[in-house]
Amino acid sequence: MLISKCTDAGRDDGSDWWALYTRHQHEKAVAEMLSAKDFEVFLPLYDSMRRWKDRKKLITLPLFPCYVFVRGGLHRRLQVVTTPGVHTILFRGEQVAIIPESEIQAIRMAVDGNFRVEPHPFLKCGERVRVIRGSLEGVEGILVRKKNLYRLVLSVDMMAQSVAVEIDASDVEPVVTRGVAGEFPTGPNLCGSGSKLLHEYRQESL
Repeated sequence: MLISKCTDAGRDDGSDWWALYTRHQHEKAVAEMLSAKDFEVFLPLYDSMRRWKDRKKLITLPLFPCYVFVRGGLHRRLQVVTTPGVHTILFRGEQVAIIPESEIQAIRMAVDGNFRVEPHPFLKCGERVRVIRGSLEGVEGILVRKKNLYRLVLSVDMMAQSVAVEIDASDVEPVVTRGVAGEFPTGPNLCGSGSKLLHEYRQESL
C-alpha cells in the first residue's frame, strides 16, 4: 500500500520551494521540527517491504533520501540550519537553489494518488510524455519500461534525483519540444530506443 505523508504549516503561497540536505535517516525528525517552527515542509514518503529470513515488515521511507523540501521563510534560514539533523541548504552557486513549483506538484500528485511510487536513478534522457487522463493528468515525465510494466519518471533536476510511478502507457501521449539555440532539444526521437516505447505498446495492444 502506498501512503503519502506531507507536513504543511505556515503556508506562504507566494514563496519558492527550496531543499535541505539532512543527516542519514533524520528526514522525518527534521520535517517535524521545522513544522513545529511554522515552516511549510514537504516530505514525500513511500512504502517499502523489507524481508528478513524469519519475517518481513512494511516500512515508510523518504522518496528522496536525506532531502526535505521547504517553502518560503528564507529570511529565517538561521532557524533552519541550526535545526538538529540539518547539514546544509542546497545552493546553486552563491544562491539558494530554487525547486520549480511544477516539479513539487508532480511529485505531490504522484504520492497522493493510488500509485506505486519508488526512487529511481536520475534520468534526463528518454521519451518525454504527458499524462492525458486520471489524477496525474497534465503531469509530464519520461516513460521507461521495466519488463512488462511502464513507469513515468519524475525528476527534481536541481537535486539530480528521480522517482518512478507505475502507469498505463495508454494514459500518456508524446511531448515534442523544439530546441532553443544553445540548448539541447528534448523530444520523443532522442536517446535511442526510449522513443519506441509508445509505439511498441500500441503494437502489442492490437
